[in-house]
Amino acid sequence: MSQDSNSAQVVFEIDLTLEEARRRAAVMEALETDWDPLAVMRGEEEAYDLLYSGLDERQQEIYDMLVAADVLPRRGPGHAAA
Repeated sequence: MSQDSNSAQVVFEIDLTLEEARRRAAVMEALETDWDPLAVMRGEEEAYDLLYSGLDERQQEIYDMLVAADVLPRRGPGHAAA
């Protein structure tokens, strides 16, 4: 599709603030009252521990390289992912 240099440009803007508020309210409504975000985070950490455990030497080398390049979060004491 060619653009005519004489044609006027149209600014198209959508304010999604109301939609985002509606979406967040729907998420909070869908969560059950016994939902425990800390337990969910602990479960995720346990899953990561399982995922990165038992690596062979080459896999550990690649893992360390990805951590050093900040592709994967640093894990262990003193780090946010720990």
